[in-house]
Amino acid sequence: MQNPRLASRYAKSLIDIAKESHSLEAVLSDMELIGKTLASSRELSLAVASPIIKGDKKAAILKAVFGDALQKITTMFIDLLISKGREANLAEIAAGYIAQYKKLNHVHTVKLTTAAPIDEELKSMVAGKVAAEMKDGKVEIDTTVEPDLIGGFVLQVGDKLFDASVRRDLMDVKSQFTKNIYVADI
Repeated sequence: MQNPRLASRYAKSLIDIAKESHSLEAVLSDMELIGKTLASSRELSLAVASPIIKGDKKAAILKAVFGDALQKITTMFIDLLISKGREANLAEIAAGYIAQYKKLNHVHTVKLTTAAPIDEELKSMVAGKVAAEMKDGKVEIDTTVEPDLIGGFVLQVGDKLFDASVRRDLMDVKSQFTKNIYVADI
């Protein structure tokens, strides 16, 4: 069940609490752990979202899964979510916390899609170029490999998309041949 408003409000509340207790980074690592765990375990995410399983059982399940790996603030927050019946939105709240943390600390996530895997040196070079253009904050590169690009790369920075792939070049050539702009109409 997607509820971005609810997730945003709970994430904002958690950010405020974490700011007051000077544990923004610790709670960030907890939220990343929770998000990855729920995304990788379908059974756990279904159990947390199930309306049939009682709240105390869900709290016990989450305690068994995470143990003492989470900060006290995070466990108290999860207990609050369970008492309010909002535990089904835990993964979405975790994602909202991460997004708000990045916005608060001026961390920009850039998506780089390439036809073949790239090494860390090239990745850091791209991050440096993008950071120089943005002039504020840090840049975090999220890389994916998509062999359909044939060659080149696609870089997405915020709402801007830079497509320097061979696939796009081929599509442009195909479009030119389809339109046949070099032959006069008879």
